[in-house]
Amino acid sequence: MQNNLNELTTQVRRDILRMVHKVNSGHPGGSLGCTEFLVVLYNEIMIRKEDFDMDGINEDIFFLSNGHISPVFYSVLARTGYFPIEELNTFRLLDSRLQGHPTTHEGLPGIRIASGSLGQGLSVAIGAAEAKKLNNDSNLVYVLMGDGELQEGQNWEAIMYASAKKIDNLIATVDLNGKQIDGATDDVLPMGSIKCKFEAFGWDVIEIENGNNIDEITKGLLNSKSLCGKKKPVCILLKTMMGNGVDFMMHTHAWHGKAPNDEQLASALSQNIETLGDY
Repeated sequence: MQNNLNELTTQVRRDILRMVHKVNSGHPGGSLGCTEFLVVLYNEIMIRKEDFDMDGINEDIFFLSNGHISPVFYSVLARTGYFPIEELNTFRLLDSRLQGHPTTHEGLPGIRIASGSLGQGLSVAIGAAEAKKLNNDSNLVYVLMGDGELQEGQNWEAIMYASAKKIDNLIATVDLNGKQIDGATDDVLPMGSIKCKFEAFGWDVIEIENGNNIDEITKGLLNSKSLCGKKKPVCILLKTMMGNGVDFMMHTHAWHGKAPNDEQLASALSQNIETLGDY
């Protein structure tokens, strides 16, 4: 299974790079950094039904809050059977279901929230988690946020609410790569210890030190699941490398929202050899 996940991860990276290159726009950096996480989540952790429906009853559901990393989300959804892989070729085109930031009105299977505007996903996820409790549905709600996104105040209202209302069927993951569009998060607006903040707000916090390691991600997610149902919401701090898997995209915020040119694409793809077949 480990080999299968590694192969899928490499192929998803290729998808991301080719999608943003074709339209000369999009967000490869954060997408590459979260590839392993979403591959593991959708293939090893979540309880999912074969057919997608918006209600998500009796299954785990996921919300992408930092919607600009749509390339990785679309690739993982396609390669886990939500829609045809060939549709990745329409990324960011007019009238495509694969818009730059995911929206629900195109009817793309797997998309549960419009997430172009940052800072809203946690609130939505909490609402869905409460709905599951009202429906006596024991499944979990997952949400992924960026660390720069935590500079949006709505998050902290939601973080406070989740612990106050004992939302214990929720696992919120923060992509902790330390970078955002204008630079390092510590330079733009330092947030101090995010772990201490969540704990002060009454959450259980799990840290995944290497958020680009499949084994560590799997262990961290399973650990987080074991904490659910204990009257406290759960936060995962996923320490990732923006641009992971492409040497010239790592250790910089420059590739937050920039597409590679032809030469850069060739170099990036040479570092991620085709495994499961390009679309």
